[in-house]
Amino acid sequence: MAEAARTRGDIKLERSGDGALVVRLTGAWTLDTGVPPAADVERALATGPRPTRLAFDLAGLGPWDSGLISFVIRTGELAADRRVPLDEATLPDGLRRLLALARRVPGAQPRHVERPSSWLARVGLAALDAWDEARAMLGFLGEATLALGRFVRGQARFRARDFWLLVQQAGADALPIVTLISFLVGTIFAFVGAVQLERFGATIYVADLVGIAIVREMGAVMTAIVMAGRTGAAYAAQLGTMKVTQELDALTTMGFSTLDFLVLPRMLALCLMMPLLCLYADALGVLGGSLIGIGMLHLPAVTYFNQTFNAVTISNLAGGVLKASVYGVLVAIAGCLRGLQSGSSSSAVGDAATSAVVTGIVAIIVACGIFAVVFYILGI
Repeated sequence: MAEAARTRGDIKLERSGDGALVVRLTGAWTLDTGVPPAADVERALATGPRPTRLAFDLAGLGPWDSGLISFVIRTGELAADRRVPLDEATLPDGLRRLLALARRVPGAQPRHVERPSSWLARVGLAALDAWDEARAMLGFLGEATLALGRFVRGQARFRARDFWLLVQQAGADALPIVTLISFLVGTIFAFVGAVQLERFGATIYVADLVGIAIVREMGAVMTAIVMAGRTGAAYAAQLGTMKVTQELDALTTMGFSTLDFLVLPRMLALCLMMPLLCLYADALGVLGGSLIGIGMLHLPAVTYFNQTFNAVTISNLAGGVLKASVYGVLVAIAGCLRGLQSGSSSSAVGDAATSAVVTGIVAIIVACGIFAVVFYILGI
């Protein structure tokens, strides 16, 4: 140890029998003596077969300080970039605790990630990222389903007052924006249809076009997109802020399940409100279409609404409500998942809210496509 204390820190790399890349550190790793760069480790990770893991051998390590911590963090980042697991079990307990503390520092997580220059490698990494995201979302959906099962058995705990507040936020408070969007969408549909159908003297079918399109598809889709931008982002911001302020850790320490106490009431509130909001959006969309049909095309109001009622079937209405319920689940899952995945800084909360909106809208569009295929096969 005395000899190591007098020797400047050094790195030796070798491959173990199980394919691991072992980083052997010797000498003193202090800021005073100078800390070697991680370039050798980066070169070893980039060349040859990908290691099964990255391990450390500190048998010859002398005195060390924060210089060693920064080297290990940098090495871990290089390994993460190449999807090589970092075996921290080979590090002493004191160093592992300091690493955990350093990683909790706000602003320490965001870092520049070098992207490969090859387009094929970028496509491959993007595919792996998409696969990881899909696995995370499916895993979270499974945990949420288990939480719902505990709720049905009366084992889930959350405050009724919080639940009804969430119902109000997801329902009554969303009515103004749903009213505006649904009315305008119905008006636009009717105007576009009127311009085309007027050429053939079939303006009465504007009522069919607006009624079927709004009730079957657009009422549910537009309401879900509005809720993804409004409520889904709010869920992500709320949970992300609770993570920053360590409220989630406090709940876990007190024995509360985060899924039961925070995620489940949000999912239930959105599932309850989405069908009602969808029916409300359907009515406003048809009303917006009637404004064009009656005001621009001079159709009698009774004729227009009778034509709409004859065109829209119960299966159209039920299908739209069913879609809205599913979209509500997807929006709630996207918002809560991104909130729980948020980092520990204020900027990370904003990123989580943005990601929740993007994830929610993508999930809604994918589900809409699946519904279209299934309904076509079933003849609905």
